[in-house]
Amino acid sequence: MLQAPVLLLNQNYEPLTILRVKRAIALVILGKVDLIENVDGELLHSISLIYPVPSVIRLKYFVRIKRKEITLTKKNIIKRDNHQCQYCGKKTGMMTTDHITSKALGGSDSWENLVCACLECNNRKGNRSIGEAKMKLTRKPKKPNYFTFVLNEFGKPKAKWRPFLFQS
Repeated sequence: MLQAPVLLLNQNYEPLTILRVKRAIALVILGKVDLIENVDGELLHSISLIYPVPSVIRLKYFVRIKRKEITLTKKNIIKRDNHQCQYCGKKTGMMTTDHITSKALGGSDSWENLVCACLECNNRKGNRSIGEAKMKLTRKPKKPNYFTFVLNEFGKPKAKWRPFLFQS
């Protein structure tokens, strides 16, 4: 239970990060955060106190943060695309990255030009454009937002988090 994820909001209710219950309880005890949502029916007991298990907490003060840039790597492209081939939708087997517009045709190494692909689709497409290969993308690739990238690690967001998430 102490390792369960908790959504941390800035004072203006902007999502900042996801932390563990153990850290969230420490912030509550220190008086640095307000408990916004708790896990229904779950309580933590200490010797003298009982705390509801937090699900969403909010800082009592505003924090200016510089959003971290997500490095463009093969691992991060595959993570952004949820380990799913962007041509056929397959989620099993070896995955690699593919240039939508190949480098030979002037394509660049960018978030918008790289997608996760299974080996079969990558070999089938080869050095051609997706039009020439008669293939389609399941969705248009884009640069991930730092918070949605972090959230992606935890799978589907908890129902109590949804009002606080600014997802497109």
